[in-house]
Amino acid sequence: MVTEASNTRVDHASRIIIATPKAIFQAMTDVEALSSWRAPKGMTAVFDRFEARPNGQYQVTMLYPDDLHGCGKSEPDRDIVHGRFVELVPFEQIVEDVQFVGPDPSYAGTMRVTTILSPVAGGTKVVISCENVPVGIKEADHAEGLASTLKNLALFIE
Repeated sequence: MVTEASNTRVDHASRIIIATPKAIFQAMTDVEALSSWRAPKGMTAVFDRFEARPNGQYQVTMLYPDDLHGCGKSEPDRDIVHGRFVELVPFEQIVEDVQFVGPDPSYAGTMRVTTILSPVAGGTKVVISCENVPVGIKEADHAEGLASTLKNLALFIE
């Protein structure tokens, strides 16, 4: 979806997860937990740095499987992402700024990722909004990746 006022693409994904907001927030701010579920289907996440606090930095390398070699944004087999926690509201919201490392200008810029945790009957609704999505990321691919990540989170925590 493209917002009219800013002409900036915003992608959204959501899922109800059978867990408390507290458990989900903890899974999203613990590097060992993140390493096991954050990468989309088929990929592997390796955190090189991780500081879960406001203005804390992280770097994650997402490795593609052999059959997707050549899909990487940073190198043929990987995406390297620099991130910064803008805001951490325990059990409610996480706001991150992320940047892809690499030579292709279509992936340049800072993407704002906001995750909102809302208690609902039987669990928590997790909503992810990505603002200023780089033009190199295809909308369908991003939707698939976000849905896959939420599914991984659900499988990890449920």
